[in-house]
Amino acid sequence: MRHRHALLPLVLLTLLTACREAKVESYRVPKEKPEELPPAMAAGASAPAVPGGADMAGTAVPTADGSDLTWTAPAHWKAKPAAAMRKGSFTVPGENGAEADLSITAFPGDVGGELANLNRWRGQIQLAPLSDGDLPGATTRIEQHGLTFVVVDFVNTDAAGPRRILGAIVPYNNATWFFKLSGPAALVAKEKPAFLAFLQTISAPAPSAP
Repeated sequence: MRHRHALLPLVLLTLLTACREAKVESYRVPKEKPEELPPAMAAGASAPAVPGGADMAGTAVPTADGSDLTWTAPAHWKAKPAAAMRKGSFTVPGENGAEADLSITAFPGDVGGELANLNRWRGQIQLAPLSDGDLPGATTRIEQHGLTFVVVDFVNTDAAGPRRILGAIVPYNNATWFFKLSGPAALVAKEKPAFLAFLQTISAPAPSAP
């Protein structure tokens, strides 16, 4: 009996030590930031009704249907899996692990108009909104392949970690298409020639023969 009583403290000590050494570690994986809606969509004007008053955050946003534009991306851009609201998505790699994002989206109608959508982009990098009178000096208009491109280059060097957006808005087939390259200012500036060359590849599909 004495031997049993002498062993009991050792057993308890061993169990306590094992409990202390066994640690459960958990990791929080950040969620990917959802695509920001154009103004008209964000206001819910074109969003489908949700039966039963369900949370609007889970509502599907209609993208443009019908024939799609086509394009050819630069070889060094890396295609990403399709996302819910994107027609196309690419990661643009830079030096020292830097990355920019190229998104392609399309929505029915004018989704708020040119000025509102450009100011949406400016807000994403903490720039003040434009007025109607600012548009001529802030935009470049390009006609090619029967399409009209409104091209912008926005940069905020005052933000912590300078950010830049190169973007193009293209009306097509009763919808509005958005091509946006966003990321670190230096990387986006370096990719500007590639982005402009990419825009030159965008075209509408040829009409089908009768």
